[in-house]
Amino acid sequence: MSDQIKHECGLALIRLLKPLDYYHKKYGTALYGLNKMNLLLQKQRNRGQDGAGLVTIKLDSTPGTRYISRRRSNSPQYLKDLFEGVFSHFTDITKEQLNDPQWLKENKPYTGELLLGHLRYGTHGANTIETVHPFLRQNNWISRNLVLAGNFNLTNVDEMFAELLSFGQYPKEKSDTVTVLEKIGHFLDDEVQRLFNWFKPEGFSNQQINGLIADHLDVQRLLQRSSRKFDGGYVMAGLIGHGDAFVFRDPAGIRPAFYYHDDEIVVVASERPAIQTSLNIRYFQVHELKPGHALIIKKNGVVTEELCKEPTQPSPCSFERIYFSRGTDRDIYLERKKLGELLADKILKAVHYDLENTVFSFIPNTAEVAYFGMIKGLEQKLNEIKQNKIQQHLLDGTLTETTLNKILNIAVRSEKLAVKDEKLRTFIADDASRGQMVSHVYDVTYGIVENEVDTIVLIDDSIVRGTTLKESIVYILSTLKPKKIIIVSSAPQIRYPDCYGIDMSKLKEFVAFRALVELLNQDGKNHMMQEVYDNCLEQEKLPMEQMTNQVKLLYDQYTDDQISAKISELVTPEDIIPDVQVIYQSIDDLHIACPNHKGDWYFSGNYPTPGGVRVVNRAFMNYMKNSDDRAY
Repeated sequence: MSDQIKHECGLALIRLLKPLDYYHKKYGTALYGLNKMNLLLQKQRNRGQDGAGLVTIKLDSTPGTRYISRRRSNSPQYLKDLFEGVFSHFTDITKEQLNDPQWLKENKPYTGELLLGHLRYGTHGANTIETVHPFLRQNNWISRNLVLAGNFNLTNVDEMFAELLSFGQYPKEKSDTVTVLEKIGHFLDDEVQRLFNWFKPEGFSNQQINGLIADHLDVQRLLQRSSRKFDGGYVMAGLIGHGDAFVFRDPAGIRPAFYYHDDEIVVVASERPAIQTSLNIRYFQVHELKPGHALIIKKNGVVTEELCKEPTQPSPCSFERIYFSRGTDRDIYLERKKLGELLADKILKAVHYDLENTVFSFIPNTAEVAYFGMIKGLEQKLNEIKQNKIQQHLLDGTLTETTLNKILNIAVRSEKLAVKDEKLRTFIADDASRGQMVSHVYDVTYGIVENEVDTIVLIDDSIVRGTTLKESIVYILSTLKPKKIIIVSSAPQIRYPDCYGIDMSKLKEFVAFRALVELLNQDGKNHMMQEVYDNCLEQEKLPMEQMTNQVKLLYDQYTDDQISAKISELVTPEDIIPDVQVIYQSIDDLHIACPNHKGDWYFSGNYPTPGGVRVVNRAFMNYMKNSDDRAY
């Protein structure tokens, strides 16, 4: 993605199902769980670069000893800092102590059987250490301690916050993470108290009841009660002080979660390849957590996948497939190739089938797999073109050896033209000088493009703001003096805000929306903006479930091609000679490439939850009021 945006977080949960000495004997270390957690977070570091955190819980600890340990970091080298801090506790001990699992558990932090790690990408607000997950809700009762980390955004925090107030709570801040923590915590307290009241008349001592609560706490019921009003995309992982754990996925399956378990270990992560790599297991051994379900791991080691919210129309985030998740997942790799392949027809029409004078490239590095697919699609089409040419010459009786060789030698010209200069830094304050520096964030390969003859086709995985295209990529490509520059997006036009975990919440930042506004003004239809604003105000009076997306009415005025043409104008720098064209993937072809991940609300405006519809209308009202307020 040429325009850098922040997006989903990543999480990893580990439950060791055997005593620590088992891992010491089999794998040579009692720190087996920590080592695996380190690898899981490292392999998902693409999911968060604002901070990382880790919590461990020791099972069956002696009262009066610390059994929950937490460390968080928001330093520039957050993972290095996090694990250096954790492993520093084991540098001052003898070799004998390091090889004594029982001693380690009794004397050192981070030696618990339950581990929860998190990578944070902040979509809104400050990136302070207090915002880094996991969050703790502490209590002197072991079963009322709650640890929470997640990959989520909720659209109805205001309503949930009001509900907490109705419970008599006094939350310390108004954020979806704290609100969810306190909401689950409230019902955890209630469930624990219910069990205490159940067992107390039976004559059990308070100490005995602690164990009975651990055995009988119904985590499925807890999550069902606490999540009734959740609206958004989420994967939430929680640890309960006595040793139960859960990972809970939203009913539309918006955010991803995968798991593996055997008789030694349970592992949950946001991405499948992280589990495969960490445990050296096969693709088919990793399972996807079903929408609306929770993976529940009881203290006694029983693992179940339980229904907690009735699943809705499946809407897994398609941006995970296009860009966010690592392409090392088998399915994602093939889907990204297909996205590139399906663009071949549009590209050939744009270059008038003149492959001899067209150079194909990509914007490093996330578009590389789509580029491979694009080349494959073009080569398939080229073979058809060659076959037709040969057949025509045969029919005409004009096929000579020279003509045949000329046809067979036509090839797709693929080159690496744009290379990002990762070390370029801009320290200049004035806008003009800084703008000139920004334009050189990408280097280009000179001497490949024939001046004013060749067309450059460059594929990107998605185009959000268009700023980098205009200020850097298109400008620097123009120095190669091509006849034309075509930018191809393997994703459709991003038209609507996301409210489920991606930092795309303001309409004014989308180049597609800016193009729409330009067209409305150009065609004398700008009065429709006020009409839609008035509609949005009326929608605010309705229950969330009855709201409809009013911004669609504006987009319906124009075809995709008309908006793409205006985008092409907007991303063209002044004073460059080559023509510029932007080509987008269609939503239909997106669904062909990613058939099981049809969450496309940022492209189509079809939100999977009622809260999403409210968010898009509020985002439009914010635009009309020139407000930078968050729409959710």
